Amino acid sequence: MNELLKSYGGLSYGQNGSHFEPGAVPPPLSKKCDWEIDPTELDFSNSVMIGKLLVVIMLNLIKFVVSRSSQHFRHEVNLLLKLRHPNVVQFLGAVTEKKPLMLITEYLRGGDLHQYLKGKGALSPSTAVNFALDIARGMAYLHNEPNVVIHRDLKPRNVLLVNSSADHLKVGDFGLSKLIRVQNSHDVYKMTGETGSYRYMAPEVFKHWKYDKKVDVFSFAMILYEMLEGDPPLSHYEPCEAAKFVAEGHRPMFKVKGLTPELKELVEECWAKDVNKRPSFLEILKTLEKIKQVLTSDNHWNIFT
Repeated sequence: MNELLKSYGGLSYGQNGSHFEPGAVPPPLSKKCDWEIDPTELDFSNSVMIGKLLVVIMLNLIKFVVSRSSQHFRHEVNLLLKLRHPNVVQFLGAVTEKKPLMLITEYLRGGDLHQYLKGKGALSPSTAVNFALDIARGMAYLHNEPNVVIHRDLKPRNVLLVNSSADHLKVGDFGLSKLIRVQNSHDVYKMTGETGSYRYMAPEVFKHWKYDKKVDVFSFAMILYEMLEGDPPLSHYEPCEAAKFVAEGHRPMFKVKGLTPELKELVEECWAKDVNKRPSFLEILKTLEKIKQVLTSDNHWNIFT
């Protein structure tokens, strides 16, 4: 356990530079002996009960979840073993040989994006772009072929802040994710079933149509909209009613003033009704980098006006 903490605990990266790694990254903990945790090494003194399903215990560097759903638990462990990226919450280990089953990940002190936005409200375009870049980097890695991970529940609660200063964001909570191995780049991998959170759910998911990784792009659009507007999308609707409204072809209205046309256009492309018109996260990254340059240039000249 101590070796795990030395290697992965408190891992943090800044905003500067691109963190996306285009090549396949070998899993950090390939053998079970590397990630199986002895539960006697864990401190349960600060345990907190969350509903009937989970107990979350937060320490200085780690978070562990005690699960009563062994099927979902083992799915998440198998998935997390394959992931390693600066914008994805780092898996540290698990307890699988004794009950209760436990999942151990790094603990990010900044909490989740939902709570952050609840306290801050609308973010400045530059901050929203920086946050969006971190999310898009993590998602570009997850969508990287041949092992495509479709998150299926991307929302502010599942985006975590490394610290209270919000220097860096990571995508987490892969309980609903689906790992698909693509044999070649032209393969179509589609699923059915209603999974995820209604307010951020793509219309094709709500309608139980076949869908693919572009559902995550739609959810990303809703998150970016929320960061720019300061309120959840369609906040005047109940979540299920909001999903139904979107499935009927409607989208949230932009209310914030001074929004750059490029950001508005990006959001609209990402939540497009035609999934083929939604950009990939690699394309989103390129667009965000260009927007960031424009915003930086504008801020520079504003000093002299």
